[in-house]
Amino acid sequence: MTWTAVTTAPNELGESPFWHPLERRLYWVDIPGQKILRTTPGEDRVDTWETPGEPGCIAPASSGGLIVALRDGIFRGRSWGGALEPMGSLGYDTRHMRANDGKCDPQGRFWVGTLDETKTRHNAALYAIDAHTPAIGTGRAAGGTPVIERHTDPATLPVTTANGLAWSPDGRTLYWADTASHRVDAWDFDPTAPGIAARRTFAQFDPKPAGWQFDAAPGNQGYGGRPDGAAVDVQGNYFVALFEGRRICKFAPDGTLLAEWPTPVQCPTMPCFGGDDLKTLFITSARHHRSAAELAAFPLSGCVFSMPVDVPGLPVNYWVD
Repeated sequence: MTWTAVTTAPNELGESPFWHPLERRLYWVDIPGQKILRTTPGEDRVDTWETPGEPGCIAPASSGGLIVALRDGIFRGRSWGGALEPMGSLGYDTRHMRANDGKCDPQGRFWVGTLDETKTRHNAALYAIDAHTPAIGTGRAAGGTPVIERHTDPATLPVTTANGLAWSPDGRTLYWADTASHRVDAWDFDPTAPGIAARRTFAQFDPKPAGWQFDAAPGNQGYGGRPDGAAVDVQGNYFVALFEGRRICKFAPDGTLLAEWPTPVQCPTMPCFGGDDLKTLFITSARHHRSAAELAAFPLSGCVFSMPVDVPGLPVNYWVD
């Protein structure tokens, strides 16, 4: 199986891709470029929506439009390119923190992880934004204002860069990664609370070697990368992008490594499943702050790519408001 370039105009840091089944479009964001993008694969056109801040992640809404996590809060966009309505703040220091990886759970809540841009503080966390009335498991009516709850505590779970968020097909397992720790964790997930418990290591990757630098020569990789975004197929297999590792890894539900595929870029960022049969694997990628040597070796860094797979993925979950 080989990768095909879906786009040829690169983004700085592509992330948060999802396939919209009703529109038959692929959506994603360029975080430092402050853009939401979408395209219909096979058509030579990318629509761009400029945002007033860095969009860490997005998800489709059941009533139309998107929910968007920007640096300074959660916003609702009801039409493409339209106004972004503020819905709430996650309460962190926006001078060095921002929203990062996120998506909706099967019940329609928007989960957002954060990151510390200094890479020196371990104060990232995982939040859930719930617009149900009453909010699930809280006993409180949202009344049009989403309930925002933090589900991890930096004091007891130090995380630097939240990534790898995904759910098992039965919705009972949540996956979440700390990229800086090179670790993916699995948690028991209670969809009625909501809540996470019984944390355990799902996959642990080797640390980055001291002094590692990019080398395009075959066999000179020297580093397998660290976990970035992720997706799950209908069999429960977990697909994760290895940033700087030039690969996508596929893990069984028990954590066994089943397969890995080299990517046409050094820094893949996040996979998602799409196409009418959900048997196309899309990946976003990065070129932001990459070396001249790396960009010369991989000039399409920052583009979106696709590859056919044998087993379909899970469909995107919608924000329910």
